[in-house]
Amino acid sequence: MGYSINVTSEEEGNVQLTQKKPHCSMDSLTSWYMSTTQKTDPKLPRKKRTTSSQWQFPPVVLILKDLESFTTKVLQDFIIISSQHLHEFPLILIFGIATSPIVIHRLLPHAVSSLLCIELFQSLSCKEHLTTVLDKLLLTTQFPFKLSEKVLQILTNIFLYHDFSIQNFIKGLQLSLLEHFYSEPLSVLCCNVVEAKRRVSFLSDNQCENIRRLASFRRHVEKQGSEKQVALLTNEIFLKEEIQLLLENLHVYHTNYFLILRCLHKFTSSLPKYPLGRQIRELYCMCLEKNIWDSEEYASALQLLSMLAKDELITILKKCCKVFKSSEEQLDSTAKRIEEFLVQFQGLDEAKEEENTSGSQSKGFQKTDLYHLQKSLLELKELRRTSKKQSKFEILREKVVNFIDSLVREYLLPPETQPLHEVVYFSAAHTLREHLNAAPRIALHTALNNPYYYLKNEALKSEEGCIPNVAPDICIAYKLHLECSRLINLVDWSEAFATVVTAAEQMDANSLTSEERNEIIHARFIRAVSELELLGFIKPTKQKTDHVARLTWGGC
Repeated sequence: MGYSINVTSEEEGNVQLTQKKPHCSMDSLTSWYMSTTQKTDPKLPRKKRTTSSQWQFPPVVLILKDLESFTTKVLQDFIIISSQHLHEFPLILIFGIATSPIVIHRLLPHAVSSLLCIELFQSLSCKEHLTTVLDKLLLTTQFPFKLSEKVLQILTNIFLYHDFSIQNFIKGLQLSLLEHFYSEPLSVLCCNVVEAKRRVSFLSDNQCENIRRLASFRRHVEKQGSEKQVALLTNEIFLKEEIQLLLENLHVYHTNYFLILRCLHKFTSSLPKYPLGRQIRELYCMCLEKNIWDSEEYASALQLLSMLAKDELITILKKCCKVFKSSEEQLDSTAKRIEEFLVQFQGLDEAKEEENTSGSQSKGFQKTDLYHLQKSLLELKELRRTSKKQSKFEILREKVVNFIDSLVREYLLPPETQPLHEVVYFSAAHTLREHLNAAPRIALHTALNNPYYYLKNEALKSEEGCIPNVAPDICIAYKLHLECSRLINLVDWSEAFATVVTAAEQMDANSLTSEERNEIIHARFIRAVSELELLGFIKPTKQKTDHVARLTWGGC
């Protein structure tokens, strides 16, 4: 750790370890460590460890993902052997614990655990990792590929309600990317703006026609004048120039979209009951689905924003300033406007201090007895009741809320409103669901009813309704049980099975007696019935001892 090891030398070391796998030991690991550190920095003198937390050379880190699954004796021996070689190379063990840190003392006796310098730490939650992945891959203009609301919802639902696996989420994202570039002919334009504009000039006539067929482009053409409509539909050169302009506008749209999305998230992520969600992915899904300002949650969020205290509002505005300063591409006027609001809030504080000082000076010689104090309170209550005039802070807060609302309505339009959004957005949620959400009942029925679909054996081809006699036993038993009612007679089922199977084994009839052949067929039938019971197609019934109950109905 901490040393830049060449890939070639690392691969050579791996090859050597692979070749000497039967002779792997701590001595071989020690020699590899010494050779690696000397090659990397031969000038450093070789010294032993000075303290328990400092080494002259970087440590070797070994990660044991699931500590509870290791054999106790093997783990103990490994720790003891490793401790004896600490003077040769430093070693750090990272234990992945799924239950509680107490499990270390349960697995290791005191003599072994005393050899460890144990420090506890907790990794980030999987939800935070998901937020990081979305922030680095989707909520940025660095990568043009995007997901529609339904596709993103499928991936996040699988993550949150099934496995909590970031690796599976990334695989689903990779599958979406593959499907988009495989099924969408215009995905050739799904790249950075400069490269996409260059590729537009090389579009073929068929690709131009595909662009004209896009629903978003047709809506764009309908909004144009009659002369421009004719040019877009007939002139290829004019069409390509328009496509380049639309692709550039789409990039600007995404840049502004993600900035305002992050700004809105800063305002709404700390509101009570989180009307627009606590995580930015929740807000992002809502914005992808529809006009967010038409939802009740957004109206509730605006009401809560209009009741924020001054300190909270200033803190949120400072966070928004950081968001806009982090991106130097667009919306400079918006960032300046937010800075102006901050200056105005600071001006309110200064004006309030001046009023307090002037008021104290003017009223310093007034009587402060109980009578005058009660009279002042009554006058103040009467003034508040008769005139509900807003304070300067309330007026400024209302301006901030209206400003944020105007930004949302201007920049957080759904992607479907943008021309050529189909080029970068993958929206085939049905295809993704078929790949990721398993349908075992359909797959089992297909495999048992038509084994050729998976086995690709020409002998298994048969006409619809026929049972091939060379099919696997479970397939024969399954197709026979489809012809029965709710209760299946095992004797009739067995005879039908024997009739089908015997037709396939007539050539071997001379080598076996009839009794031996019947016993083998009977055993095969029992095994096929047991497998069907294990798969959940049939179950024993108490109504009749020689019958089984069918648990499925219909064709599948």
